[in-house]
Amino acid sequence: MSIYTSRTMGEIIKDNAYAGRGIVIGKTADGKKAAIAYFIMGRSENSRNRIFREEGNDVVIYPFDESKVEDPSLIIYSPIRVIDNKVIVTNGDQTDTIYDFIADGKCFAGALRTREFEPDGPNWTPRISGMLTLEEGNFTYEMSILKSIDEAGTGCARYHWTYPSVNGLGHFIHTYEHDGNPLPTFQGEPRRVTVPDTAEEFLSDIWANLNEQNKISIYVRYIDLETGEVTNKMINKNA
Repeated sequence: MSIYTSRTMGEIIKDNAYAGRGIVIGKTADGKKAAIAYFIMGRSENSRNRIFREEGNDVVIYPFDESKVEDPSLIIYSPIRVIDNKVIVTNGDQTDTIYDFIADGKCFAGALRTREFEPDGPNWTPRISGMLTLEEGNFTYEMSILKSIDEAGTGCARYHWTYPSVNGLGHFIHTYEHDGNPLPTFQGEPRRVTVPDTAEEFLSDIWANLNEQNKISIYVRYIDLETGEVTNKMINKNA
């Protein structure tokens, strides 16, 4: 198989019991739309007690049952925020850090140099982030992962990728390679994936192939590159 081969999201995740949180950014096969997807999974009651809610152009995660919240610090955040011509998507409150840096005229990478992986040893959950920048009927995008340099959490390794948009191509990054104790951190570059023409098809392919026991919520956004029209699709298992 060529290093340039792309697979569907379903093919990549169908046998992975626990990918954790995942971000996909790319361009539809017909070249007409930018696509973003974000999903969350959970093993503990605290992690599974979550739902996505839309607030204007943004998305916020809230507890489904507030009486069961144990530690809100790592499960309640805004995974998607919009500022100017940029859409930010992350798995934590670094969304706000990136947003604030962009508002100050600074950059995505600079924002993430001020952050590290989550302080939840021994897993040391990576912080994964992406940002799509719309420009004159097209777009570019960036992705990042901040993860522990070793099993003791002694330092942060930082990885950053920038991509042009290519018809039918997206990139997928997630927090964990697979289930385990402790959870093994994502390795390598973001995976190359195919991006279908409709938000409905993309959402269905991902949701149907996420592990039934561990999947929690998914959100997909498509942006028409000519008109700017936005299509959003969301599923909350706890709804």
